[in-house]
Amino acid sequence: METPPPAPPEIRDPWMDKFLAHLATDRGASVYTQRNYRQALLEFARWHWMERQSAAAWGTLQRDDFRSYLRYLGRNRLSRAATALRFSALRTFYKFLMRHGLVETLPIKNLSLPKAPQRLPKFLTIRQMADLLAAPAKLLAAPPGKKRAGRPLSAAVCLRDVAVLETIYSCGLRVSELCGLRVDDLDFSEQIIRVRGKGKKERLVPVGETALRSIQTYWSALLNPPLGGQPVFRADTVKAAPLSPLQLARRLKNYLIVAGLDPALTPHKLRHSYATHLLDAGADLRSVQELLGHAHLITTQVYTHVTTERLKKAYDAAHPRA
Repeated sequence: METPPPAPPEIRDPWMDKFLAHLATDRGASVYTQRNYRQALLEFARWHWMERQSAAAWGTLQRDDFRSYLRYLGRNRLSRAATALRFSALRTFYKFLMRHGLVETLPIKNLSLPKAPQRLPKFLTIRQMADLLAAPAKLLAAPPGKKRAGRPLSAAVCLRDVAVLETIYSCGLRVSELCGLRVDDLDFSEQIIRVRGKGKKERLVPVGETALRSIQTYWSALLNPPLGGQPVFRADTVKAAPLSPLQLARRLKNYLIVAGLDPALTPHKLRHSYATHLLDAGADLRSVQELLGHAHLITTQVYTHVTTERLKKAYDAAHPRA
C-alpha cells in the first residue's frame, strides 16, 4: 500500500507577501481583489507542493508547470471564470516579479485558457430604478405591523439610504468608491464628485441635483453632520465610521423586496443600469468609459451589446416583416 503524500506545510512565501503588500499600498486594490489574488496564489502553491513535493520556486517554473496546473483545474471542473481569475492573479504576480528582477519572462504568456462565455450585464429599467429609489421612503412610511422585523428604521438611516441609492445611480459608482467618498470630494457648486477608483486612480464625475439634495437632506438629519475628510455616508447615525459594502448590500436587498424586484440583484447592477441608460439616451461610448473609470474601452463595450439586444427585440416585436 502506497504511503499518501504529506500534507503541504503552511505557505510562507516572502515574494507573495511583498506582492500582496504592493496590491494594498501601491495599487490600491480593493479588499476583494486582494483576497482573491491571495487565495489564487495560495492554491497554486499548495497544488505545487502536493504535485512536486516542494515549494514553488517562482524563478524556475516553466510553462509546462502551468499547463499541468491548468489541467488539474479542468479535472476538478472549475468554471472557466474561476480558472481565468486564478491565472489573472498569477499573471499579475509574475509581472511584479519581472519588475523586481526575479524573472525575465512570463512563463504563462500565451497560455491558452478556456474562454468564458460573454454574459450581458443585468440592469434595471428606468421604471424599476424609480421604484427602487422610492423604496426607503416607502418602507419608512409603512404601518408598524407591515415593517420588517428587527431594529426600527430611523428617519436618518432612511435618508442616508435614499442618498446612497441616488448617488450610485447618478454617478455610476462602484460600491467601494461610494463607501470611500469623503466630504471634501463633493463640489456642490460645480456638481462634481472626485472619485478614487481602482489602482488609486482619481476621476471627476458629474452628479445630479437630486443626488446632491438627498445628501444634504441626510446630513441635516444628523446631530453632527460630517466635515472635511470624514465619510459622506456613515455606518450609523452617531459614529463617523464609513458605510461598508456589506451593509450597503444588505440594505439594498430590503429595498429590492419593497420595490417588488429581484432581491438577488447586487449593488453593482445599479452601475450597470447607469451605463445602460446613458447609452440608451445617446451618450457616446468614450464618455461612458471615462465616467465609469474603465481603463479599456472593451470593458465598456459590453453595454453596447445590451442596447443592441434591446433594439433587436423592439424591431422583432414591431416590424411587420421582422
